Amino acid sequence: MYVVLVDFVIKQEFIKPFNEAMLIQAYTSLEKEEGCTHFDVCQAPDEQHKFFLYECYTDALAFDAHLKSDHFLAFDQLVSDWIEHKEVRCLEKISN
Repeated sequence: MYVVLVDFVIKQEFIKPFNEAMLIQAYTSLEKEEGCTHFDVCQAPDEQHKFFLYECYTDALAFDAHLKSDHFLAFDQLVSDWIEHKEVRCLEKISN
């Protein structure tokens, strides 16, 4: 299992549209990508501008396919100006 962790800091004026777009992105990834097995969207309750994603893919190739998908590319273009900071970590799951 290939795990992707993403931290976002969103510009204050874009919190609501980012949240809406991110939820659509998660749903679409799970529905359209066979290799996407889990996609959680989390938001800090006391810092609404901070988001965290927990994504699981069957392997690194499935994640690469995600990054090349039409829906991801459209999402990335839409939200790129809304992001103050983004950090991505990729890991291999080694236990159940």
